[in-house]
Amino acid sequence: MGNSFVIRRDHKSLRCICLCLLLLIVSQNVSAESSYLIGLGSYDITGPAADVNMMGYANMEQIASGVHFRLRARAFIVAEPGGSRVVFVNLDACMASQIVTIKVIERLKSRYGGLYDERNVAISGIHTHAGPGGYLQYVVYIVTSLGFVQQSFDVIVDGIEKAIIQAHENLRPGSIFINRGELLDAGVNRSPSAYLNNPPEERKKYKYDVDKEMTLLKFVDKEWGPVGSFNWFATHGTSMSRTNSLISGDNKGAAARFMEDWFEKVQGETNDIKSEVSINDSLESGFPRKLSSTTSQLHDNCMFKQYSMLKLLAMSFPANNGSQVPRTFSTTRRVRSTFSQGVGAKFVSAFCQSNCGDVSPNVLGAFCIDMAYLVISTTVLAMERMNCVTVVVLDEFESTRIIGDRQYKKAVDLFTAASEKINGKIDYHHTYLNFSNLELEPPMVLELLILAKEMTREMHFGKLVRNLLKTPSKEQIDCQLPKPILWILVT
Repeated sequence: MGNSFVIRRDHKSLRCICLCLLLLIVSQNVSAESSYLIGLGSYDITGPAADVNMMGYANMEQIASGVHFRLRARAFIVAEPGGSRVVFVNLDACMASQIVTIKVIERLKSRYGGLYDERNVAISGIHTHAGPGGYLQYVVYIVTSLGFVQQSFDVIVDGIEKAIIQAHENLRPGSIFINRGELLDAGVNRSPSAYLNNPPEERKKYKYDVDKEMTLLKFVDKEWGPVGSFNWFATHGTSMSRTNSLISGDNKGAAARFMEDWFEKVQGETNDIKSEVSINDSLESGFPRKLSSTTSQLHDNCMFKQYSMLKLLAMSFPANNGSQVPRTFSTTRRVRSTFSQGVGAKFVSAFCQSNCGDVSPNVLGAFCIDMAYLVISTTVLAMERMNCVTVVVLDEFESTRIIGDRQYKKAVDLFTAASEKINGKIDYHHTYLNFSNLELEPPMVLELLILAKEMTREMHFGKLVRNLLKTPSKEQIDCQLPKPILWILVT
C-alpha cells in the first residue's frame, strides 16, 4: 500500500512552501528505473554590494559595503513524462515576495506558455539577514531601504528565471529519494520562557521545544547518477549579526557551498557516491578556508584590522551585476550541464528554510548588558535586542561556518543513506485566502487584543518611522483602540 507525502507547513514534513507538492510513495526500493523527469539549475543573485540597506534586521545603519560570499538561486523541476510538473526555487535571500513571483511568472509564460504559472511554481528564501533589501512591494518591508531598489529586484528576478531555464533545459529521466533525521546542535529556541506558556498537552506532542528534523530529497539522474539534493531544516539566518555589512548567504548559504564542494571532490575521486570519503576533507579547501582564514585572527587584532581584512576579502570576489557569470568562474561549473553538450551533470545542493520562527542559530545563547532584562527574559531572543549581544558576535564568520558545517554534514549523512524512493502521480495545490472573511473564535480574539496591548510597549521605533510618513489623528487612534496603529497609507 502507498502512503502520501505532502509538502506543507507542518511538523515532521517539508514546510514553509506556499505551493503544496503531492507525491505518492508507493515503493521504498532503490531502483535504477526512472520515475520522473528531473532538472536542476543554479544562478547568481548577489545584487548591489554597496550603499543598499540589508533586508532582515530592519537596521537602517546596516548598509552593504562588500561581499562575504555570493548569493544564488537554486531550482529543481520534477515532471511526469507527458503529465504534471512542479518547480521549487530556493533563494539565498531573506524571503521571496509577491511582486518577484509575479514578474518571474510573467517571464516564464512568455517563454513557455502555460507550462509554468503561480499554481506549480514555488519560490522560497533561506531567511538570510545579510542580503540587499528593497525588492519587496509593501511599505513595511522597504522602509529601512528608503524605498524600492530596482537593482535588488532585477537581479533576483533574473537569477530565478535563469535557474528555472537551466532546470527546464536539463530535464532528464531520473529518480527521487527521501530521507529524514534529527540535527540537534544547529538551532535553539530563542524564547524558551515563551514556549513554556503553551499548554502542557501541546508541549507533550513534541520531543523538543523547536523542530530538530531535517528532511532531504536526493535527485538521481538515470545515466549520470546523483545530481543534487534539496533539504529543509529550521534555523534562522542570523549567524551574521545586525552590524555586519558584507553580503552573505549566512549558515544555509555556507552549507550549500560546502556540500557542492564536497560532491565535486567525491566525484573526482570515485564514481561511487556511497564510498567512504571523509566529509571533513572538503573543509580544507575552497570556500571554507576563506571563512576560517578571516576569523582566525579576530580575537588577536583590533577592530580596524578586522575591517581591513574583510574589505580585502570582499574585493577578491568579482561583481557581475547579475549577468551571465563566466564559464571559468568556479561556481559556474557546479551548474548542471545540458545533455546536448555530452558531459555529465554538475551537482546542485540547496539548504532550504522551514519553520524557523522561534529557532536561533546562536546556540551558545546571549549576553545582555541589561542584567534585569536578562532575568526577565532568560531567552536567546535577547541577543537581537538593542542592549544584548550574542556570545559569538565577535566571530560571526566562524559562527556562520560552524552552523553551516553542521547542516552540511547532516545533509551528507542523509544523502548517502537515502533509500526510500518516491513514485506515483505529481499534484500541486495553491490557495489564495481572503482574510477579511476569516472568523476567529472568542479566545483567539482575546489573545490578539493582549498581543496588541503588549506591542504598544515595543513600538517606539515603529511609531517614529510611522510618524515620518503620517501621524495618526486622535479620531483615527480612538477608532482603532485598543489596537495600535502601525502604518497609515498616504494617498
